[in-house]
Amino acid sequence: MKYHYVSLLLILQLHNYGCSQKLKYSTHLIQDGEDHFKNLRQLTFSGENAEAYFSADGKKLIFQAHDGDSLCDQIYIMDIASGSAEMVSTGNGVTTCSFFQYPDDDAIIYASTHMSDSDCPPKPDFSMGYIWKLYPGFDIFSASKNGNNLKRLTNAPGYDAEAVYSFDGQKIIYTSLSTGDLELWTMNPDGTGKKQLTERLGYDGGAFYNSDGSKIVWRAYYPESEKEISDYETLLAANAIRPMALQIWTMNSDGTNKKQITDNGAANFGPFFHPNGKKIIFSSNVHDKKGRDFDLYTINVDGTGLERITHFDGFDGFPMFSPDGKYLVLASNRNQKKTGDTNIFICEWVE
Repeated sequence: MKYHYVSLLLILQLHNYGCSQKLKYSTHLIQDGEDHFKNLRQLTFSGENAEAYFSADGKKLIFQAHDGDSLCDQIYIMDIASGSAEMVSTGNGVTTCSFFQYPDDDAIIYASTHMSDSDCPPKPDFSMGYIWKLYPGFDIFSASKNGNNLKRLTNAPGYDAEAVYSFDGQKIIYTSLSTGDLELWTMNPDGTGKKQLTERLGYDGGAFYNSDGSKIVWRAYYPESEKEISDYETLLAANAIRPMALQIWTMNSDGTNKKQITDNGAANFGPFFHPNGKKIIFSSNVHDKKGRDFDLYTINVDGTGLERITHFDGFDGFPMFSPDGKYLVLASNRNQKKTGDTNIFICEWVE
């Protein structure tokens, strides 16, 4: 497997920090009002680390990371107890949105541009405001846990990414631009049986199944006015979107019974079901008039009972409960070593 030198440095940093910080909790980093958090532990200590998701046995995390503005995200697997991590993607292109195959952790999935270009693609141009880049070279790949046996699962023109397995390991849900709009699709673990679940003009993405596979939660933006539609389509033609008014939705796993859960005019993303299926945790800037501060919230699946979970002045996002519901992992700007750092934290969840 090919490794970039700087990525190896990141691995060593993660390993050294993790071992020296083994089982060291950072209770002082829990903010006032974060009553659901106990024994918060920082797992990474430098760079941009995000989208960390538990293995089925709850002992490992798979996540994306880079440390340095000239570098691109690669995929890592971390042993939670020791904090040691190793890169499992190719080291080429840029990667995003990785996940373990449940229920046995016998495979992983992630999106990568390495087949279209081995170089790190240009960063987004923010002259048009804050945008997410939809690199057309993104395709979805499965691999063994060590990164070997890489298999390409999508090959349609345009962006294919944001893929996760269902918790029985029988389906993959992902976002694709193959029809000319950003829609949710499902497919079998070997890439066959592709089926489109959404069809409304706008962005559908960041989807996850609930624990029994009967429901899907995702983030969506549907432009309505002529100006919104024009802006969306102009950015889409440039392989980009503006994630400013994302709302949380749910539906049945076959695409029926679509329901909007949030309707607050804010940016809501990273939704994930609690293992009991009764609540959804997600990140939102609904409390910040400037739209810059993101915190975690929970909400009942019927849209009632909104509760603010974190109170850090900065970014908290990408939450996931452990399969048993006893732990929560998140990405946060708290305890930065340098501006721009986002790190992975884990804590015990207190109901």
